[in-house]
Amino acid sequence: MKILVFGPQARYDAYMPDFAANLGAELVFCPLDGSPVQTAAANPDAEILFSDTIVDVGPEIMDLLPNLKLIQSEGVAFNRFDLEAARSRGIYVCNNKGCNADSVAEHTVMLMLMALRHEITGHNAVRAGRQIQMKEQVMASGAPELGEQAVGLVGFGDIAQATARRLAPFGCKLYYYTLHRRSPEVEAEFGITYLPLEELAATCDVISLHCAVNDQTRGTVNADLIAKMKPSSILVNTARGDLVDNLALRQALIDGRIAGVALDTIAPEPTPGDHPLVDLPEEVRDRAVYSPHLGGNTGGSFRRAHTNMWNNARLIMEGQRPNFIVNGL
Repeated sequence: MKILVFGPQARYDAYMPDFAANLGAELVFCPLDGSPVQTAAANPDAEILFSDTIVDVGPEIMDLLPNLKLIQSEGVAFNRFDLEAARSRGIYVCNNKGCNADSVAEHTVMLMLMALRHEITGHNAVRAGRQIQMKEQVMASGAPELGEQAVGLVGFGDIAQATARRLAPFGCKLYYYTLHRRSPEVEAEFGITYLPLEELAATCDVISLHCAVNDQTRGTVNADLIAKMKPSSILVNTARGDLVDNLALRQALIDGRIAGVALDTIAPEPTPGDHPLVDLPEEVRDRAVYSPHLGGNTGGSFRRAHTNMWNNARLIMEGQRPNFIVNGL
């Protein structure tokens, strides 16, 4: 069986589980700077596609692969894959549900702390020989502790729940919003309170995005929602950049409508240096913290993901249903 891979070979060499070698699959790689369409056209007999989450997989590619049975995300996200086109062709689309929850949760808490405790500006101040000046400035600013903050989680899936578990020992007040409210037992387990989205925005000091991108969630953080937020609030995004209206968030930073942002994901990806959320005016640059979409990038996360991917490949080879189907087949 032939498997196309839209992504770097190095990750597959590093994380392939031992049992995968026994499946006898032929792998054909298309690097991220290559042409997925050309690779698909050259390999019409491929039956499985493993794809990086930032690659668009639409009808054109599917039509070039008449034997395709499975489109497998290398991560958790699948918003760049055309689910309905795959469904209409009888192609499973699967992700690696929960594989990166611990990793992204750790990263989320780190970004919250970096934004609240001036870590980027402090780092730069020490390097510039301004340690005392920066220290005095922060001491007079009333910089908050994370444990003093009301934290709102938008979405309450695996990653948000892992984040809630890590925030609880800090002593934060925890709130969440999701389209489908959890049971009282789940809320009690996590010590978390449900709020409608606009009320959560108005209540919380830190708002952290953890929902998938779909037609209902795209652009959730827009001018209207930002207007409900506290001027002292911090927005953290370790989910997907498409959840945010880039221009509205940029203007909110410039106008002082919110205190800062900590962004692991920005749309589009790759993110150019002249992006409106990156190329900020000098006077507000210190209010933004960035990481290059590293939230799920740990060895543990990739080992769990690749184990599930290859297990799904094995299931397809055996004529069985794969795990974590996201397109309703």
